Amino acid sequence: MMDTSDKQKVVLITGASSGIGFATAKLFAQRGWIVYAGARRVERMEELEDYGVNVLALDVTNKESSRIFVNTAKTEQQRIDVLINNAGYGEFGALEEVSSEKARAQFDVNLFGLSQLTHFALPIMRRQHAGRIINTSSIASDVYTPFGGWYYSSKAALNQWSDVLDSESRRFGIRSVIVQPGPTQSQWSEIAFKNGFDNLSENSPYGDTAKKFMKVFSLLSKESNATAEDLAKVFYRASTDKHPKYRYYNQFRDHALVSITRHFPRTYRNVIDKIFD
Repeated sequence: MMDTSDKQKVVLITGASSGIGFATAKLFAQRGWIVYAGARRVERMEELEDYGVNVLALDVTNKESSRIFVNTAKTEQQRIDVLINNAGYGEFGALEEVSSEKARAQFDVNLFGLSQLTHFALPIMRRQHAGRIINTSSIASDVYTPFGGWYYSSKAALNQWSDVLDSESRRFGIRSVIVQPGPTQSQWSEIAFKNGFDNLSENSPYGDTAKKFMKVFSLLSKESNATAEDLAKVFYRASTDKHPKYRYYNQFRDHALVSITRHFPRTYRNVIDKIFD
């Protein structure tokens, strides 16, 4: 159970230099929380300082950087109520052509980095007997297409990791939950597209698949009316619900698509094969 005292709450947010992380840091600050926002590109978080956000350099793949990020908040505030693990990116490309180094880097950021950061936050949450870990996954942890295997795998692993952490830590008053965004209007897609094309080899046999993927993904992104500000509200709800859910979605169609994929896997696969064959 979260601490219900009148003391000002403290939230740590990673990946806060743009998109969902930036909007979430801004929203929490506007609602009276003490916010620590971390990202590698500190200069892109300067606007957040106008809202009273504590801006810190953070590389989630660097153990010492993560330690400093968490310890700064712990030392200055003597408490951490919520950790939002939002840092992440998409390493797209055919499984055959994405190098093992890039595949490992995908897991280093999307899973192992946030695991290390959480490791530093858990002791103080246990002492408080209250805390919440919010992990940014994706509907892509369930919903898959060709060309995104390493990204999808990292998010599926994150879901399982979060559930296990929740089962281990809830007796200490700590909950670990997942937010699964669908297509959202942000710069994330641009980076994912660039990675996908960069990973294509010369005269790649997967060139046609890549073009179809980009077309489908672009269409979904353009049709989506979900904004980073919309997702920030979802993160706030996940952080403050008295009885948190295991999964949070922004839109009904996101939840519906995940449910269809889980309960009708063969039907979903047939649709994907027709699109990409």
